[in-house]
Amino acid sequence: MLIRYQKASDTLASEITPEAIYKKRRALIHGFAALTGITAFPTSAAILSNKGQLNIKPGPYTTNETQTPYEDASSYNNFYEFGTGKRDPASYAQDFRTDPWSVEISGEADLTGRFALEDILKPHALEERIYRLRCVEAWSMVIPWVGFSLGDLLKRFRPNSKAKYVAFETLHDPKQMPGQRSPVLEWPYVEGLRIDEAMHPLSILAVGMYGKVLPNQNGAPLRLIVPWKYGFKSIKSIVKIHFQETQPPTSWNKAAPKEYGFYSNVNPLVDHPRWSQAKERRLDGGSALSSLFQKKRETQMFNGYAEDVASLYTGMDLRKLY
Repeated sequence: MLIRYQKASDTLASEITPEAIYKKRRALIHGFAALTGITAFPTSAAILSNKGQLNIKPGPYTTNETQTPYEDASSYNNFYEFGTGKRDPASYAQDFRTDPWSVEISGEADLTGRFALEDILKPHALEERIYRLRCVEAWSMVIPWVGFSLGDLLKRFRPNSKAKYVAFETLHDPKQMPGQRSPVLEWPYVEGLRIDEAMHPLSILAVGMYGKVLPNQNGAPLRLIVPWKYGFKSIKSIVKIHFQETQPPTSWNKAAPKEYGFYSNVNPLVDHPRWSQAKERRLDGGSALSSLFQKKRETQMFNGYAEDVASLYTGMDLRKLY
């Protein structure tokens, strides 16, 4: 298996040593990797071609719908770690450091520990998948995401029979993320999926969009995309993945349980207490502001992916389990 392993209790050298010493350690790791046949390289090299573009192949999911302009998708979004305004992430995330980056894997699985992002990426071919993203505030986008199957990654860690759910956690670093200095949410941001949702072929971990490396404001270097759920379910800047037997808490459900359920599936039949979910505005041209004046369209069940995912919820009351 092409991943380096260390105990979850081990502290990253970058967190306890001066930068110069840490860089020497990285060089030693590269040398050791060359001797053992394990390739170690900076995150950018793991996913970029010689021309600086992402190494990608067409994915199994696409759409003929008009794509949201890159300028809108990368400057009009929610990322409360950098502020509650939709323009705040693009304004305040530019100096956010994403390299080096590691992800801690824990819980009900045979292989756990802290893994460098480049080792998580290495075995996976990056695909471009054009997905709709639906925001709870009645607007939506169509974005060509670049990433890889979440299920394929999770299988590498061999979850056991007790792993009924998968929990995710965002980096907690108020020095870099000014929004975390505000009590608008309980930090760090956490999310979760049922294991069969996480293993579904539609669920991906994204490292890019529009053929480019994922911008900081859109959740670099690693974010979740679950296209049949509302956008806030797609947790950004992931540093922890935990397998567990019980349903994990989620940030918005903790903050407002009557408004945001654990499942958070796009369902036009279930209104948010403060607005209707039956229609949406698509940001598909011009500026984000002009799109707000476009005629609304009907919201599709499961964001248009009902044929793929409805079977996951057979027998469930989706008005109660919202």
